[in-house]
Amino acid sequence: MKLFIVSLFFIGLNLNAQTILPDVSIANLEGKKISLKNDFSEKDKLYVYSFWATWCTPCINELDEINDLQKTWEKEVNFDVIAVSIDDARTQKRVKPLTNGKEWEFIILLDSNQDLKRALTIVNVPYTIVVKNNMIVHVQNGYVPGNELELFEKLKSLK
Repeated sequence: MKLFIVSLFFIGLNLNAQTILPDVSIANLEGKKISLKNDFSEKDKLYVYSFWATWCTPCINELDEINDLQKTWEKEVNFDVIAVSIDDARTQKRVKPLTNGKEWEFIILLDSNQDLKRALTIVNVPYTIVVKNNMIVHVQNGYVPGNELELFEKLKSLK
């Protein structure tokens, strides 16, 4: 019985850890440290964190689709997209040229040490979370064409 209660306690802690956005600071493209909890904390605003890498074709396809639809979505939902690159030191130099070439209008952050990725226990990219009032309210793992429309429906339901 004791083991069961202890197990439930740790399961509860783990579930809670996945609902609160971790208090992690990571760099933007200019090297400035950005605090996720402080810099993205507008009340009732939705923040879409899309974890991606330059070597991940589905990630880039997802971000291309979201970029194409973002202006339309903003007419109905108050949100920002934060594209979090998990590229390491070897591939991080490709992030800025790729994002500039794509003309993405997102906030781009670099999780080069993968601190945020580890804090959220992310295994694979693309991985998308929606945060509202520093709470993770939706998770989407992987990408297939059409997922961006499901994401938009979820954003509308959360506004």
